[in-house]
Amino acid sequence: MQKYILAFDQGTTSSRAIIFDKGGSPVSVAQKEFSQHYPQPGWVEHNPNEIWSTQVGVAAEAILQAGLQAKDIQAIGITNQRETTLVWDRRTGEVVYNAIVWQDRRTSGHCDQLKADGYEGVIREKTGLVIDAYFSATKISWILDNVPGARARAEAGQLLFGTVDTWLIWKMTDGKKHVTDVTNASRTLLYNIHSLTWDSELLQLFNIPASMLPEVKASSEVVGHTSGSLFSTQIPIAGIAGDQQAALFGQMCTKPGMVKNTYGTGCFMLMNIGETPIISSHRLVTTVAWKIGDQVHYALEGSIFIAGAVVQWLRDGLGVISSSEEVEQLAKKATGSDGVYLVPAFVGLGAPHWDQHARGTMVGMTRGTTAAHIARAALESIAYQTYEVLKAMEADAGITIKELRVDGGATANDLLMQFQADILAARVVKPEVTEVTAIGAAYLAGLATGFWTSVEDIQQQWSVSRCYEPDGSLPVESLLNGWERAVKAAKAWV
Repeated sequence: MQKYILAFDQGTTSSRAIIFDKGGSPVSVAQKEFSQHYPQPGWVEHNPNEIWSTQVGVAAEAILQAGLQAKDIQAIGITNQRETTLVWDRRTGEVVYNAIVWQDRRTSGHCDQLKADGYEGVIREKTGLVIDAYFSATKISWILDNVPGARARAEAGQLLFGTVDTWLIWKMTDGKKHVTDVTNASRTLLYNIHSLTWDSELLQLFNIPASMLPEVKASSEVVGHTSGSLFSTQIPIAGIAGDQQAALFGQMCTKPGMVKNTYGTGCFMLMNIGETPIISSHRLVTTVAWKIGDQVHYALEGSIFIAGAVVQWLRDGLGVISSSEEVEQLAKKATGSDGVYLVPAFVGLGAPHWDQHARGTMVGMTRGTTAAHIARAALESIAYQTYEVLKAMEADAGITIKELRVDGGATANDLLMQFQADILAARVVKPEVTEVTAIGAAYLAGLATGFWTSVEDIQQQWSVSRCYEPDGSLPVESLLNGWERAVKAAKAWV
């Protein structure tokens, strides 16, 4: 009987399910968008029950679409939007508040206070992270302090916290399993990445009862089974990883020094740094990449807040294109940006700046500047921001990066990918299977259940679809100098 792996890919705007065969090829895909809630400026929320219903709905749809039955699924792997925070009642399963999404900025003031109180060093040392509203801890504190009765219930042991993976597993197992994996735990500001345990000093600092926290598992192990009421059979849940770590694994960046960049709404670049965590001195974060068996790999990560979103802004905000795909054709009408730089700091700047007060800036325009120059500058901004993160990684790791593995929507843009290779003076490589996040989760689940025998076995499946080599024709140094001046302008404006 041929078996398959089912991957849950629970993202920020949609829930997806993909079924993979033994060759690592997608057999069927189902996707459903869900509502985004913005109750106040800077606040972003999701309905946890909608996350659950869309995810379980697309899973059933993918099985049906492939002409399979639940018994044909050997295991389920889960990958999820990270840092998004949920709190629910241990007994009834009722959520006490909407999920507070990773993009939400309501706890910025709490973070500023922690920095002012001098906690930055100890938090970075223990967790590998910077103090930012992006991570989960201040979101949990906010729910406990702002939902009537929540703190008393939490202290009485009645409430549970989880990231999205934890919530999905809790629902799938009918409340029997309250677990997460090392990758998701490492994004909470509460997990010590050296001892691989929840840190009691940090729990005290954020005033969070330990009884709320899930048990932390490896990224590749059977953590539970779906309840019989969900599918007609009990399927092992055997792989868990936050979306960017899953993409690193899906890109088969399994050796130290290998790097991938995902071009989505933002960009997320991760470098495998092996089995010893390096705490960044260039404002990157250190995170757990995965744990398979007893072996833990770590990664350096740089987050760029606005990448593909700058193209959406050209479409929706400026109206110079009517679909995102048109941006390449428009940009090609100009041979270069003609000295125009666009710094898309619409929500501040991420790594390596971490400046939440910087704002979007466009400089260098003349009477001759056209929509094509602006489109070109917008695309180039994605490549420049990637360059900054890559250079920070090289400095932290003490190595020169020769190859960048890429995935995500914007990799369809040849102009951008070639410019990226030129600016980095490195090879940019796109894989054959573009569903790298989902396949990363599938690989982790498959390894835990013997569907694939080893990481080496899986490495054979990774193949190149397109490779961009730097051609040396650009005045890279002067272009980068211009970008640096433009970033200074974005920071100085405020």
